[in-house]
Amino acid sequence: MADERVRVGPFPRERQGTVDYMRVAGRRSVVHGLVEFDVTEARRRIRDREAATGEDLSFTAFLVFCLAQAIEDHPHVHLYRDWRGRLVQFEDVDVSVLVEKHREAGPIGVPHVVRAVNRRSLASIHDEIRAAQDSPSEGRLSRVERLALRLPGPIRRSIWRLPQVSPRRWRRLAGTVSVTSVGMFGTGGGWAVSPTAYSLQLTVGGIARKPGIVDGEIVPREYLSVTVSFDHDVVDGAPAARFVQRLKELVEGAHGIETDA
Repeated sequence: MADERVRVGPFPRERQGTVDYMRVAGRRSVVHGLVEFDVTEARRRIRDREAATGEDLSFTAFLVFCLAQAIEDHPHVHLYRDWRGRLVQFEDVDVSVLVEKHREAGPIGVPHVVRAVNRRSLASIHDEIRAAQDSPSEGRLSRVERLALRLPGPIRRSIWRLPQVSPRRWRRLAGTVSVTSVGMFGTGGGWAVSPTAYSLQLTVGGIARKPGIVDGEIVPREYLSVTVSFDHDVVDGAPAARFVQRLKELVEGAHGIETDA
């Protein structure tokens, strides 16, 4: 038998949290919608803003800003069901986002919760995300978290059941909605579908240039691939569709960029 050239190493302990999360989240009644948003205008305004101010506006901050406004307009998608069967609706939109951190093994996405986004300006959301990207402590496991990952699997995974048990505690720990980006690590279009513990999640894919029709003319446009995931136990199809349509209007209209420039 020929010798196998393999390299064996320890499984990163911090990845165990991801394994536990995906195992629990995969058991929820989640439906996914794959949509495309024309972000040509938004990207143009971001480039114009950078040329005028020298500051590169965070595209994630822009999406988070639009998401919060769409939830304000359609609050019935912002629901959780607790262990007593009651519907819990939060007034503040706390968004968990992935911020890119550079490590020796390469870039990774680290979750960060931006609080009360529906009462924030686009500029303040941008500043917080940039600060989280630059913070050396962001994304590092605390001593308590490292100890928690050593617990038996059933106990570790119980934390990811908080959305169905105590939505209020889940909000304090991880926010109320999630924006996770797979497009930050590559180029081109494409969707990703992932289990989620949230009642509403946006999974942001890549941006692809495609022909579009504007004023009857075929012109090149930039389209963002987005997967919108809902907990079907608490959100029906019609309210979800109206929410997505409103989000599309906000994103394609470059909501907030011009006024904050």
